Amino acid sequence: MENQDITMHLQQRFAEAVQHNPPDAWQVETPDFRLLVLLSTDQSWLRLLIPIVPGEVAQPYFSQILEANFDLTQEVRYALHQNVLWGVFQYELASLTTVRFEAAISRLLGMKQEGIDPFFNALVEQQIRQIIAAAQQQGQSLAETMQTLDRLYSEGFMGNLDDGSAYQKKVLAAWQRQLERLWSEED
Repeated sequence: MENQDITMHLQQRFAEAVQHNPPDAWQVETPDFRLLVLLSTDQSWLRLLIPIVPGEVAQPYFSQILEANFDLTQEVRYALHQNVLWGVFQYELASLTTVRFEAAISRLLGMKQEGIDPFFNALVEQQIRQIIAAAQQQGQSLAETMQTLDRLYSEGFMGNLDDGSAYQKKVLAAWQRQLERLWSEED
């Protein structure tokens, strides 16, 4: 892939949102994201970068993020630099194809759109599984576990929800769904 190919593909996909700083840098800036396209100093490697969230927001999920790098991210990776969690793609420019370039951009935009939601959800599921394992170790049934959670919310140990409020009912219904979904997997 050549520099003019990069410019052409970026302009086709993002139109006037593309800014080119010849010979080795491009930026695509929209209200939703900022994508940086950089060449190495010898112009042999291409790097695509997209900031996802501040590092302190991502910090509780570093374990899940590293697992995603190993299992899920395919040709892109999560990286931490200057206290920002980035989506990163690096590739040798000479062997980079249009298909791989476009796929990498799409994956990075997907990472940006998801943010840290997948990691938050994985952490919540892990904690729910720990609650289920503890309840089952104590011989509690699903119904007894739900009663315990209801009592903990009512007493303020798991948050300050007004007893009987619509919000409390939604929270407990969410617990019920998750416990039912995961209960049999922890038997």
